Amino acid sequence: MAELEALYNRGWRADVFIVDDNFIANRRKLNEEILPAIIKWQKERNHPFSLSTQASINLADDEELMRLMVMAGFDSVFVGIETPNEESLVECNKRQNKNRDLVASVKKIQNHGLQVQGGFILGFDSDPVSIFKSQISLIQKSGIVIAMVGLLNAPRGTKLHQRLKKENRLLEDVSGDNTDCSMNFVPKMDRQILTNGYKHVQTAIYSPKQYYMRVKTFLRQYKPHKRKGISQLQWWHIWAFVRSMWFLGITDSGRWLYWRFLVSTLVRRPRSFPISMTFAIYGFHFRTVVRKYIGVPVEDASD
Repeated sequence: MAELEALYNRGWRADVFIVDDNFIANRRKLNEEILPAIIKWQKERNHPFSLSTQASINLADDEELMRLMVMAGFDSVFVGIETPNEESLVECNKRQNKNRDLVASVKKIQNHGLQVQGGFILGFDSDPVSIFKSQISLIQKSGIVIAMVGLLNAPRGTKLHQRLKKENRLLEDVSGDNTDCSMNFVPKMDRQILTNGYKHVQTAIYSPKQYYMRVKTFLRQYKPHKRKGISQLQWWHIWAFVRSMWFLGITDSGRWLYWRFLVSTLVRRPRSFPISMTFAIYGFHFRTVVRKYIGVPVEDASD
């Protein structure tokens, strides 16, 4: 609360990310102390902050917790989805993700007004060659617009690093960037197949067609909580929209998809227009990043 107050006193009136690997780990303290305090603080100051954090997928099992988080001003959570392959979930000890309908869980969280941003990993020993197709399918069906897909690496001090060292499979130290196509160990899958598959996933999910389809899926299941404060229209929102029409509607190769998406949103979901245009701009950024790291034209990616 002291940190929130310090930000408020400095004049900050925008997004705040609460850093925690799993914000919902201590649910009793969260429900009885932390969230009620944040709710009270936000209400007294006319909701100056939009909050986000990290949480595990079993957040979907607790409707009261989701309700309190939304009341406190949370509108997005980063969730480690990792992989649709059950054997790979066992391998990385992701117990809360096992034996679960991941798409249904994501939909439930987004139904409660929390946008799910997802983390996905390729390169587990248990990954079959079909993992690339199933990973794309999971991301598309879930409606996770911001999907961070990376190749597995083994940082020093982890159990994975210790195991790979015993198996004499370690290479160099991790680069610190799991999107640069580097791996610091010898994977079980042929490295070239894994790298090419990773590039295909990235280019597929951020190609304009797939991306706009995913945004539409998100909009169908997202039910945001109405609140005052920073959600009010600002002049720079209008300026950003005007610029987006130039970059996305005129110069971008996926411009016809942009205009179709824009018109469709205005006709079918006019209240979702601001967040839709925000995601459209995000998509342009993601395609730029993918081109930089992967070196493949995203627009040419196959479905």
